[in-house]
Amino acid sequence: MGTVIVIFVLAVIVLCAIFSIRKRIKYGSSCCGSHEAAPKKIRVRDKNKTHYPYTCTLTVDGMHCSNCARRVENALNSKEGVWASVKLEDNTVLVRSKNPVKWEDFSTVISKAGYTLIEMN
Repeated sequence: MGTVIVIFVLAVIVLCAIFSIRKRIKYGSSCCGSHEAAPKKIRVRDKNKTHYPYTCTLTVDGMHCSNCARRVENALNSKEGVWASVKLEDNTVLVRSKNPVKWEDFSTVISKAGYTLIEMN
């Protein structure tokens, strides 16, 4: 009887390990601590660069993984007339806009996403 219980406990441990490894492979090891699927990308409908006369580069603090980059990009792309593209390697965001850009607007949007706007060029 004792052997059956030990085998059952080992089987449960192995199953838990398999599910954990499967989840890590599927979603990755997120620095955000959530280990969840990446948020769905918000796509910009107008991808004609000539329609965006204003451009700037933002430096954002706190982006460490692709999920972080996706959150920042989605937050900016959700604004009307804005097209953002994140470069995670140097924590910068290229922002194209149809309207003049203001520090306050981008700082608010990025801080609501959970990150900090450091610099705007």
